[in-house]
Amino acid sequence: MIMTNLKMGLTGLLLTLFLACDGENPARGFAVELGKGGRKFTHGETVAIGLKNTSGTAVDSVVYSLDGVRLNPEGGQVRLGDTRLGEKKLEARVYTADGDFTLEKEITLLAGNAPEIYTYEIVNTYPHDRDAFTQGLEFRGDTLYESTGQKGASSLRKVDFRTGEILARTDLPDTYFGEGLTILGDTLYMLTWQAKTGFLYNPDTLEKLGNFAYGESREGWGLCNNGEYLFKSDGSQRIWKLDPRTLEEVGYIETVTDKSVFNKANELEYVNGKIYANVWQRPSMMIIDAASGAIEGVVNFGGLENKVTQHDQLDVFNGVAYHGGRQTFFVTGKRWDKLFEVRIVKRDP
Repeated sequence: MIMTNLKMGLTGLLLTLFLACDGENPARGFAVELGKGGRKFTHGETVAIGLKNTSGTAVDSVVYSLDGVRLNPEGGQVRLGDTRLGEKKLEARVYTADGDFTLEKEITLLAGNAPEIYTYEIVNTYPHDRDAFTQGLEFRGDTLYESTGQKGASSLRKVDFRTGEILARTDLPDTYFGEGLTILGDTLYMLTWQAKTGFLYNPDTLEKLGNFAYGESREGWGLCNNGEYLFKSDGSQRIWKLDPRTLEEVGYIETVTDKSVFNKANELEYVNGKIYANVWQRPSMMIIDAASGAIEGVVNFGGLENKVTQHDQLDVFNGVAYHGGRQTFFVTGKRWDKLFEVRIVKRDP
């Protein structure tokens, strides 16, 4: 009985303290409001912004920011046009005579337009190693580099794209599952899947130069670069921006349409401000604005798989490389016996 009374007394004391603290919470009775309610908004949209105040506390001023970027409302409205897309945090810093506090609201910022639909034209067809579980493709001049996956079969290759001949090859240790690759300057960067480890190679000799560890990104999927930074997909809606000198993740974009956040970007290729991304497990490719994350186009590669030799181990469409001299894309799939040179064209209405 004494123990029971003691527990009841402690419970009452804690409840009293909790209620007292809650009563002193300066944010109580406040809420930040955006638009007509809800949590989904469109990039470039102008919406009302304000503070709901049922506390009776006078407010001196409010500073609004979206993902750390200050907003400047005019006439109680703000334009949501100066930030990347995706899942965002709206903050209101509220100043009163007694001090200040911060309110938060989670929102999703979507693309302003629906993706345009594209298709493909086959320019040429070349032989491709049927045993290659293709993860990444990249051109350096006329030489095609290819990374392959599966534990015990992952490799990095230099390939004559016209004949399919493997000019040089280095195998990864059996514990690694190879993923995408890209070349920037004199370094080839290659990912592994779930080991949170990437490798550096000399692209001329395929000599291994070192390793690097992932940061916040959860896995290694696709890799590309814009001549200054690397871009890395990880199986989520995020495409991470990496400093090629330190390999640190210095930011990210989130891939979105005008309807929702999308999380299927796999192998990547960067061309003229756009990231071309294989859609995981689908015969299609996204065209993503590399600055905002907006999915501006979708390329339907349906029917391409039917043009390769059908066999029991045939797997999905994957692998994209851009040949700058020819201004064409090269695509294939996992364990496909053909490599296709294609042009991407807008589909007729």
